[in-house]
Amino acid sequence: MLELEVVRKVAIAAADAAEATIKSHESSGDWSVSYKQDDSPVTEVDVASEKAIKAVLSQHTPSAAFYGEETGRSDGVGSANDDDLLWLVDPIDGTKSFIRNMPFYSTQIALQVGGELQLGVSNAPAYGQRMVASVDGGAWLNGEQVQCRDTKTLSEVFLSTGNLTRMAQSSASWAVLGQIVQQVRRVRGYGDFCHYHQLCCGQTDLIIESDVNILDIAALTVAVREAGGVITDLNGQAIGLDTTSVLAAATPALHEEVLAKIKPVFPC
Repeated sequence: MLELEVVRKVAIAAADAAEATIKSHESSGDWSVSYKQDDSPVTEVDVASEKAIKAVLSQHTPSAAFYGEETGRSDGVGSANDDDLLWLVDPIDGTKSFIRNMPFYSTQIALQVGGELQLGVSNAPAYGQRMVASVDGGAWLNGEQVQCRDTKTLSEVFLSTGNLTRMAQSSASWAVLGQIVQQVRRVRGYGDFCHYHQLCCGQTDLIIESDVNILDIAALTVAVREAGGVITDLNGQAIGLDTTSVLAAATPALHEEVLAKIKPVFPC
């Protein structure tokens, strides 16, 4: 069994490798944009960064499987994946922001052990933030431990929304979102890594997203939990490889209240 502190250092080294790759391409300006079959953009920087991450992870944890946004799934080497290790990687989460020269992109690296998310690194170099979290080890932003705000009622809430396409396609769930918007103190849409970092630091209290990928949120899930928050999908199910929506809240009471409103109307 690999020690969590050991793989924590490996994940940080992989984030460093990705950051160096991103900065190198940014300084040269020598990259272009293409589009995947789902019309989402990808750049040479995404692919190069994932290769840099994978090289570090493969060197230090060769038995671990790998699931990357750009290169897909691959098994570890050796007799078996002794600890059922799986790295979950998005080299540039927020490629659309990256393309438009906005700082709202990050590298997401998470480790799943035996089907449970155990470790997460969320590195946002242009934003100047790195979140590192591990089970029972807390959530740390730029070396300082962070904690969610003790917000229990909607009237106190700063709400941030991300992608809402599926929610908007359901008149019932869209109406419930409208009701929630009317009850909270403030509404913003920071999106991507940014509002999860804010939630962990007590700056945002509630996050609602109806269209995500596990690679976007795996590392951030560990951080939210370790900062004292609660994170599930919009139906109240635990975050897993098939998760496509998020309800994240600063406290169990707040999560329970909002889930009771959304779950009956949100399409599974």
